[in-house]
Amino acid sequence: TTTTSQRDHLASLSFQLANLSNYLIMATKTKSVQERNGVGKGQCLGSVLNRALTSNSQWPDKDEFLDVIYWGRQVLGIVLGLVWGFIPLKGFIGLFLFCVINAALIYFYASSFQGIDEEEFGGMWELTKEGFVTSFAGFLVMWIILYSGLHYD
Repeated sequence: TTTTSQRDHLASLSFQLANLSNYLIMATKTKSVQERNGVGKGQCLGSVLNRALTSNSQWPDKDEFLDVIYWGRQVLGIVLGLVWGFIPLKGFIGLFLFCVINAALIYFYASSFQGIDEEEFGGMWELTKEGFVTSFAGFLVMWIILYSGLHYD
């Protein structure tokens, strides 16, 4: 009975140890996911949005500014897709205008409105290409759907 009792106690301890290690692993994963998503840094969305809309803001975390560029570009792509769909704009001219407007607005936002040092972010080319492809995809989807729905004969 002593060995059975010791065996049961040992099994109980190993079960508790396994649960504790699973808990620690999950807590570490949750913490790292929150830190990657910006939750663990103490920054709220309102703070980032306020800095994004205020000129010459300070960006201590470069990733936050790149996130603002990325999401601003996504919104711009959707809006330009809607505009291009309403005006029956088609062909190469629509694609060309999207690229020029998208790159120019982001460039002027970063350099003139925010007044950031381009070299801190890897040069203006890095800022110009941040989120461009996904923005282009959103633009194309909106443009094609709206144009096809409104102007297809």
